Amino acid sequence: MSGWYNRPVRLAALLSLCLPLAAQWVDYPSAGVPRLADGKPNFAAPAPKTITGKPDFSGMWMMANPLPCDGVTLICGDLAITPQFIDIGTGVKGGLPYQPWVRELMKQRRSGDDPYTNCISPGGPRMHLLPTMKKVIQTPQLLVILDEYNAGYRQIFLDGRKLPVDPQPTWNGYSSAHWDGDALVVNSIGFRDDQWLDTIGSRMTSAAKVTEKFHRPNFGNLEIEVTIDDAKAYTKPWTVTLHQTAVVDTEMLDAICTENEKDAPHLPHHSSER
Repeated sequence: MSGWYNRPVRLAALLSLCLPLAAQWVDYPSAGVPRLADGKPNFAAPAPKTITGKPDFSGMWMMANPLPCDGVTLICGDLAITPQFIDIGTGVKGGLPYQPWVRELMKQRRSGDDPYTNCISPGGPRMHLLPTMKKVIQTPQLLVILDEYNAGYRQIFLDGRKLPVDPQPTWNGYSSAHWDGDALVVNSIGFRDDQWLDTIGSRMTSAAKVTEKFHRPNFGNLEIEVTIDDAKAYTKPWTVTLHQTAVVDTEMLDAICTENEKDAPHLPHHSSER
Protein backbone atom coordinates (compact mmCIF):
# COMPACT_ATOMS: atom_id res chain seq x y z
CA MET A 1 0.00 0.00 0.00
CA SER A 2 1.37 3.43 -0.90
CA GLY A 3 2.61 5.56 1.96
CA TRP A 4 0.15 8.38 1.45
CA TYR A 5 -2.62 6.06 2.68
CA ASN A 6 -0.68 5.38 5.88
CA ARG A 7 0.22 8.95 6.80
CA PRO A 8 -2.06 8.93 9.91
CA VAL A 9 0.06 6.09 11.40
CA ARG A 10 3.05 8.37 11.47
CA LEU A 11 1.07 11.42 12.42
CA ALA A 12 -0.22 9.74 15.57
CA ALA A 13 3.33 9.33 16.84
CA LEU A 14 4.34 12.85 15.90
CA LEU A 15 1.35 14.34 17.67
CA SER A 16 3.07 13.43 20.92
CA LEU A 17 5.26 16.45 20.26
CA CYS A 18 2.11 18.56 20.80
CA LEU A 19 2.47 20.44 17.53
CA PRO A 20 -0.73 22.02 16.20
CA LEU A 21 -2.25 19.83 13.50
CA ALA A 22 -3.45 22.77 11.41
CA ALA A 23 0.12 23.95 10.94
CA GLN A 24 1.36 20.71 9.43
CA TRP A 25 -0.71 20.40 6.23
CA VAL A 26 -0.60 16.62 6.55
CA ASP A 27 -4.03 16.34 4.93
CA TYR A 28 -4.14 18.92 2.16
CA PRO A 29 -5.07 18.26 -1.49
CA SER A 30 -2.13 18.47 -3.88
CA ALA A 31 -2.58 20.61 -6.98
CA GLY A 32 -2.16 19.14 -10.44
CA VAL A 33 -2.71 15.50 -9.45
CA PRO A 34 -4.54 13.39 -12.06
CA ARG A 35 -7.60 11.83 -10.43
CA LEU A 36 -9.84 8.85 -11.07
CA ALA A 37 -13.62 9.18 -11.06
CA ASP A 38 -13.71 8.39 -7.33
CA GLY A 39 -11.22 11.16 -6.58
CA LYS A 40 -8.27 8.90 -5.86
CA PRO A 41 -4.91 9.71 -7.50
CA ASN A 42 -4.35 8.12 -10.90
CA PHE A 43 -0.77 6.93 -10.46
CA ALA A 44 -0.84 5.29 -13.90
CA ALA A 45 -1.44 8.61 -15.65
CA PRO A 46 1.34 10.00 -17.89
CA ALA A 47 4.26 11.67 -16.16
CA PRO A 48 4.07 15.48 -16.14
CA LYS A 49 6.33 17.46 -18.45
CA THR A 50 8.18 20.74 -18.11
CA ILE A 51 7.65 23.60 -20.57
CA THR A 52 10.66 22.25 -22.49
CA GLY A 53 9.05 18.82 -22.85
CA LYS A 54 11.32 17.04 -20.37
CA PRO A 55 9.93 14.89 -17.52
CA ASP A 56 9.11 16.85 -14.39
CA PHE A 57 10.23 15.01 -11.24
CA SER A 58 8.75 17.62 -8.91
CA GLY A 59 6.61 16.37 -6.06
CA MET A 60 6.68 14.26 -2.91
CA TRP A 61 8.26 10.81 -3.02
CA MET A 62 8.96 7.84 -0.76
CA MET A 63 10.64 4.51 -1.35
CA ALA A 64 8.45 1.85 -2.95
CA ASN A 65 7.86 -1.84 -2.14
CA PRO A 66 8.31 -1.68 1.65
CA LEU A 67 8.65 -4.82 3.71
CA PRO A 68 5.33 -5.94 5.23
CA CYS A 69 4.49 -4.43 8.60
CA ASP A 70 4.03 -7.16 11.20
CA GLY A 71 2.30 -4.87 13.69
CA VAL A 72 5.15 -5.29 16.16
CA THR A 73 8.17 -3.57 14.63
CA LEU A 74 8.73 0.08 15.45
CA ILE A 75 9.08 0.89 11.76
CA CYS A 76 5.59 0.69 10.28
CA GLY A 77 3.23 2.39 7.87
CA ASP A 78 4.96 5.11 5.85
CA LEU A 79 8.11 4.59 7.96
CA ALA A 80 8.58 1.06 6.64
CA ILE A 81 11.83 -0.03 5.02
CA THR A 82 12.71 -1.89 1.83
CA PRO A 83 15.02 -4.90 1.38
CA GLN A 84 17.52 -2.53 -0.31
CA PHE A 85 17.60 -0.36 2.81
CA ILE A 86 19.02 -3.40 4.59
CA ASP A 87 21.17 -4.60 1.66
CA ILE A 88 21.43 -2.22 -1.30
CA GLY A 89 22.79 -5.12 -3.36
CA THR A 90 19.57 -7.12 -3.06
CA GLY A 91 18.94 -8.64 -6.48
CA VAL A 92 22.54 -8.28 -7.70
CA LYS A 93 23.67 -11.67 -8.96
CA GLY A 94 26.43 -12.96 -6.69
CA GLY A 95 26.09 -9.97 -4.36
CA LEU A 96 28.15 -6.80 -4.38
CA PRO A 97 31.85 -7.21 -5.36
CA TYR A 98 33.40 -6.05 -2.08
CA GLN A 99 37.10 -5.52 -1.64
CA PRO A 100 38.49 -7.80 1.14
CA TRP A 101 38.90 -4.96 3.65
CA VAL A 102 35.21 -4.04 3.26
CA ARG A 103 34.13 -7.63 3.88
CA GLU A 104 36.23 -7.71 7.03
CA LEU A 105 34.71 -4.47 8.34
CA MET A 106 31.23 -5.78 7.65
CA LYS A 107 31.96 -8.88 9.73
CA GLN A 108 33.04 -6.70 12.64
CA ARG A 109 30.19 -4.23 12.48
CA ARG A 110 27.61 -3.86 15.25
CA SER A 111 24.01 -2.79 14.79
CA GLY A 112 24.69 0.41 16.69
CA ASP A 113 27.59 1.37 14.42
CA ASP A 114 25.39 2.47 11.54
CA PRO A 115 25.76 6.25 11.08
CA TYR A 116 22.03 6.44 10.31
CA THR A 117 21.03 5.05 13.71
CA ASN A 118 23.40 7.55 15.30
CA CYS A 119 21.63 10.52 13.72
CA ILE A 120 24.42 11.13 11.21
CA SER A 121 23.45 12.01 7.65
CA PRO A 122 23.62 8.90 5.42
CA GLY A 123 24.34 10.96 2.30
CA GLY A 124 24.93 9.60 -1.17
CA PRO A 125 22.55 7.10 -2.81
CA ARG A 126 21.32 5.90 0.58
CA MET A 127 19.25 9.07 0.79
CA HIS A 128 16.85 7.51 -1.73
CA LEU A 129 16.22 4.54 0.59
CA LEU A 130 15.46 6.32 3.85
CA PRO A 131 11.95 5.69 5.22
CA THR A 132 11.31 9.43 5.46
CA MET A 133 9.67 11.30 2.61
CA LYS A 134 11.46 13.41 0.03
CA LYS A 135 10.33 16.43 -1.96
CA VAL A 136 11.80 17.17 -5.38
CA ILE A 137 11.86 20.76 -6.60
CA GLN A 138 12.85 21.04 -10.26
CA THR A 139 13.82 24.17 -12.16
CA PRO A 140 15.56 24.48 -15.56
CA GLN A 141 18.91 25.04 -13.82
CA LEU A 142 18.64 23.04 -10.61
CA LEU A 143 16.98 20.00 -9.08
CA VAL A 144 16.76 19.98 -5.28
CA ILE A 145 15.86 16.99 -3.12
CA LEU A 146 14.58 17.89 0.33
CA ASP A 147 14.54 15.11 2.93
CA GLU A 148 12.45 15.03 6.09
CA TYR A 149 15.32 13.24 7.85
CA ASN A 150 17.29 15.85 9.78
CA ALA A 151 15.87 18.48 7.38
CA GLY A 152 18.45 17.38 4.79
CA TYR A 153 18.87 18.52 1.22
CA ARG A 154 20.77 17.72 -1.95
CA GLN A 155 21.50 19.91 -4.99
CA ILE A 156 21.78 18.55 -8.54
CA PHE A 157 22.89 21.21 -11.02
CA LEU A 158 21.37 21.20 -14.51
CA ASP A 159 23.29 24.21 -15.83
CA GLY A 160 26.06 22.24 -17.53
CA ARG A 161 28.77 22.94 -14.95
CA LYS A 162 31.72 20.58 -14.73
CA LEU A 163 32.41 18.60 -11.58
CA PRO A 164 35.13 20.05 -9.31
CA VAL A 165 38.70 18.77 -9.77
CA ASP A 166 39.66 18.45 -6.10
CA PRO A 167 36.42 18.63 -4.09
CA GLN A 168 36.18 18.95 -0.34
CA PRO A 169 34.51 15.64 0.70
CA THR A 170 30.83 15.97 1.62
CA TRP A 171 27.96 13.68 2.59
CA ASN A 172 25.95 14.20 -0.61
CA GLY A 173 28.81 14.87 -2.98
CA TYR A 174 28.82 17.25 -5.94
CA SER A 175 26.27 16.52 -8.66
CA SER A 176 25.96 17.74 -12.23
CA ALA A 177 23.37 16.35 -14.64
CA HIS A 178 22.37 16.24 -18.29
CA TRP A 179 19.41 14.87 -20.22
CA ASP A 180 19.58 11.67 -22.25
CA GLY A 181 16.17 11.55 -23.88
CA ASP A 182 13.65 11.31 -21.03
CA ALA A 183 16.28 10.21 -18.51
CA LEU A 184 18.15 12.65 -16.29
CA VAL A 185 21.73 11.39 -15.93
CA VAL A 186 23.41 12.62 -12.75
CA ASN A 187 27.17 12.32 -12.22
CA SER A 188 28.48 12.77 -8.68
CA ILE A 189 31.86 12.75 -6.94
CA GLY A 190 33.38 14.17 -3.76
CA PHE A 191 31.88 11.91 -1.11
CA ARG A 192 33.26 11.25 2.35
CA ASP A 193 35.50 8.25 2.96
CA ASP A 194 33.37 6.61 5.64
CA GLN A 195 29.84 6.33 4.27
CA TRP A 196 27.48 3.37 4.61
CA LEU A 197 25.12 2.45 1.79
CA ASP A 198 22.85 0.16 3.82
CA THR A 199 22.26 -1.42 7.22
CA ILE A 200 24.67 -4.33 6.68
CA GLY A 201 27.53 -1.88 6.23
CA SER A 202 28.26 -1.78 2.48
CA ARG A 203 30.75 1.05 2.11
CA MET A 204 31.33 3.95 -0.22
CA THR A 205 34.57 5.96 -0.17
CA SER A 206 35.94 9.25 -1.43
CA ALA A 207 37.07 7.44 -4.59
CA ALA A 208 33.47 6.79 -5.63
CA LYS A 209 32.04 8.01 -8.90
CA VAL A 210 28.27 7.68 -8.82
CA THR A 211 25.98 7.78 -11.85
CA GLU A 212 22.22 8.00 -11.34
CA LYS A 213 19.63 7.82 -14.11
CA PHE A 214 16.27 9.28 -13.06
CA HIS A 215 13.29 8.04 -15.08
CA ARG A 216 9.61 8.71 -14.43
CA PRO A 217 7.57 6.15 -16.42
CA ASN A 218 4.23 7.53 -15.19
CA PHE A 219 2.80 9.92 -12.64
CA GLY A 220 3.14 7.60 -9.66
CA ASN A 221 6.55 6.02 -10.12
CA LEU A 222 10.18 7.11 -10.17
CA GLU A 223 13.03 4.77 -11.10
CA ILE A 224 16.61 5.62 -10.16
CA GLU A 225 19.30 3.44 -11.72
CA VAL A 226 22.43 3.81 -9.59
CA THR A 227 25.90 2.78 -10.74
CA ILE A 228 28.75 2.97 -8.24
CA ASP A 229 32.32 2.91 -9.51
CA ASP A 230 34.47 2.83 -6.37
CA ALA A 231 37.71 0.91 -6.90
CA LYS A 232 38.73 1.50 -3.30
CA ALA A 233 35.74 -0.43 -1.91
CA TYR A 234 34.73 -2.74 -4.80
CA THR A 235 36.50 -4.90 -7.35
CA LYS A 236 34.31 -3.61 -10.19
CA PRO A 237 31.45 -1.15 -10.79
CA TRP A 238 27.94 -2.34 -9.97
CA THR A 239 24.40 -1.17 -10.70
CA VAL A 240 21.07 -1.34 -8.85
CA THR A 241 17.68 0.21 -9.52
CA LEU A 242 15.86 1.99 -6.69
CA HIS A 243 12.13 2.61 -6.87
CA GLN A 244 10.15 5.55 -5.49
CA THR A 245 6.41 6.07 -5.37
CA ALA A 246 4.56 9.39 -5.47
CA VAL A 247 3.01 10.81 -2.31
CA VAL A 248 0.07 13.21 -2.62
CA ASP A 249 -2.36 15.15 -0.46
CA THR A 250 0.12 15.70 2.37
CA GLU A 251 3.23 17.69 3.17
CA MET A 252 6.63 17.22 4.78
CA LEU A 253 7.16 16.96 8.52
CA ASP A 254 10.30 17.54 10.54
CA ALA A 255 12.07 14.29 11.44
CA ILE A 256 15.04 15.50 13.44
CA CYS A 257 16.82 12.38 14.65
CA THR A 258 18.46 13.93 17.69
CA GLU A 259 15.14 15.24 19.03
CA ASN A 260 14.27 12.96 21.96
CA GLU A 261 16.23 10.11 20.32
CA LYS A 262 16.27 7.08 22.64
CA ASP A 263 16.53 4.08 20.31
CA ALA A 264 20.24 3.82 19.42
CA PRO A 265 21.51 2.97 22.96
CA HIS A 266 19.18 -0.05 23.03
CA LEU A 267 20.22 -1.57 19.70
CA PRO A 268 21.92 -4.96 20.00
CA HIS A 269 25.73 -4.78 19.98
CA HIS A 270 26.75 -8.06 18.40
CA SER A 271 29.03 -8.85 15.52
CA SER A 272 27.35 -9.89 12.30
CA GLU A 273 28.94 -11.90 9.54
CA ARG A 274 27.89 -11.86 5.92
